[in-house]
Amino acid sequence: MAEMGSYCKAYLAKQFRAFDGWKEDASDLRKETQEVDGKEVEVQREAIDDDDILYLQETYVVTDGIFKDENVVFDDVTDAWKTFCHETLEFEIPQYEPLPVPEGDESSDGDAAGA
Repeated sequence: MAEMGSYCKAYLAKQFRAFDGWKEDASDLRKETQEVDGKEVEVQREAIDDDDILYLQETYVVTDGIFKDENVVFDDVTDAWKTFCHETLEFEIPQYEPLPVPEGDESSDGDAAGA
C-alpha cells in the first residue's frame, strides 16, 4: 500500500537533472490516462520530459508522484545529493513548532465561574 510521507516538494525534472550524479530510473513511472478509440485507458509512461513534475521526498528520494515509496525515479542519496538539494534546490523540511497555549486567560475560555 502506498504511503505518504510527512513532506515532499515538487520540482521540474530539469532541475534535478542539473545534479552531476543524477541517474533517473524511468522503469516505474506513474501510469497516465489517455483516450484510445473513445475509451479512457491507463498507459505506462516511458520517459520523463524536462517539464515533468517530480517530487523530492523528506528522505531525499525522488518520485513520480506524491507517495514516498511508489514510482521511485532516483534513490542514490549521498551527501553530495543532499547538499545539492539544500543549496541548489533550496529544499528545507519545515519544522513545525507547537502553538503556545495561553495560561490564565479567563476572558477567552467562556467559563462563567464567579459571575
